[in-house]
Amino acid sequence: METKNMDEKDALKIVKWWVESQLNVKKAFRKSLFYALERFSFYEKEKDSNAAALYNYGTASNLVNRYVNMLWKKVTKKYAFKLLSLSANEYNRLVTTAQSIFDNFTFLHFWNGNKLPCTTATIGEAHRNEKSPQKHLLSRFTLALIEHFVDPEDKSHQKYSQVSNLEFLMFPRDEQMSGKFVKRLCLGEAVSKGIVKNESLAYFIGRVYLYLTSLGIDETRLRFRQNLPNVMDHYAEDCWMAEIETSCGWSECVWIADRSHDKIGASLEVKEELAQPTKVKKLVIKPIHKELRPAFEGDRIKVVEALKTLYEKDAMEMKDALESKGEVQLEVSTLKKTVTIKRSMVSISKETQKVHHRTFKSAVIESSFVMERIIYCLFEHSFYTRPSEAGEEEIYVFGFSLLAAPAQCPIFSLAPDQQYKEVAKQINDPLRAAGISSGVYPWDDSTIELQYKGADASGAPFSITVVSTSSVTIRERDTQDQIFVSVEKVAAVVKELCEGRSKWADVLKKYPAAQRADRTTLNIETI
Repeated sequence: METKNMDEKDALKIVKWWVESQLNVKKAFRKSLFYALERFSFYEKEKDSNAAALYNYGTASNLVNRYVNMLWKKVTKKYAFKLLSLSANEYNRLVTTAQSIFDNFTFLHFWNGNKLPCTTATIGEAHRNEKSPQKHLLSRFTLALIEHFVDPEDKSHQKYSQVSNLEFLMFPRDEQMSGKFVKRLCLGEAVSKGIVKNESLAYFIGRVYLYLTSLGIDETRLRFRQNLPNVMDHYAEDCWMAEIETSCGWSECVWIADRSHDKIGASLEVKEELAQPTKVKKLVIKPIHKELRPAFEGDRIKVVEALKTLYEKDAMEMKDALESKGEVQLEVSTLKKTVTIKRSMVSISKETQKVHHRTFKSAVIESSFVMERIIYCLFEHSFYTRPSEAGEEEIYVFGFSLLAAPAQCPIFSLAPDQQYKEVAKQINDPLRAAGISSGVYPWDDSTIELQYKGADASGAPFSITVVSTSSVTIRERDTQDQIFVSVEKVAAVVKELCEGRSKWADVLKKYPAAQRADRTTLNIETI
């Protein structure tokens, strides 16, 4: 849109018209999408007027949700040694769940042979339980969490090379603050330039990218944005968000954060045996009890605990303050107050000691997923319309990937004959045994084109139609092309397509093309 040679007022009018037209296009798209989602049982309206949500999942969305979660579990099991279960009842369950994992870190570390790194994952359903309904889109949602515990001094990752060559849209902090735009970056380059702080963080960014794109998220509408310092959580050293573009704007769907080990507030202590004993300077804090006892009486033990748990930096600052001022203020969280510590009450020093092990706190790379946002973005990225053959109406299509489709290959018949039903069952059984989501649809009086229309709206990538006792057609959803295949071969062909071992273009070259059939012109008696 060229406006540089125009009058300023005219240019503003054109810009305003263009923006409004784009908004109207997006509004019309959402209207069609929401109509299709409700009509084809993806979402069902909540009948209770006091409910905390506008919709509940319908049958189709329950299946999509199931397959999205199954893929998450399948991918996660490749790099998480322990997959935990989660039963959530509170809106803020994610934070509670993360803290419970930290509280059980000792056991997780033990199960991993007392070695780092180690990874655990959890996924489960949460329900909104609010006194004042806020009319959210859904009354329940799925939370998923991956916690990767790593040595803070060595955040390399043994599988980093698997993702280092990935290239996708990234929005680093410097570009945001200088008013620049998102750019396409190689993940390995981002690590080498220090844009992404370490290999472990980069590895999980790469895994999130692969997971979302394998579901069917459009990679041109997916970006990873680095949090600015003023909005980053206090416990994070670095944080990136996977954002997916929708008709309503960019939606934050996954958070990948490098959680600083000294700000988590949980016991993540690790004791690591050293190959050779070494001499190190260690912090030594010695409370003087004869001075503390009369000053704090019953609170003395809690004050001593607060002194002994000081970080080295804080302890040395206290030592300098005591030497210069003679006293210092110490916040005791267990007492919920600040107390005065005098020079005579504590001795702080560094001593050279011979050690046989290293004690430190584990750092954490955390990935947090909100599955319902991902699923809604998947609906938007998959949905489109096309005109019918007569051009009188629009046909709704959900172009789901094979991994996310509620049904991968429905089976139809051109006639109500019992022999056709037996053929359909003969095809369906091996497909189901191979893990392919298929089903035999009962014959009705509608045209086969109407049945294809329903299959397209449900997002099925392929459809099988029994046209005789010896042959069938396989139809591809997006191109609407069809091929003839014998009954004996159809299960093997569909299995190869669904498993990704064959492409539709290759199958088209191998088998004869079929014309679209219509029951209104078909003479059943001649079959």
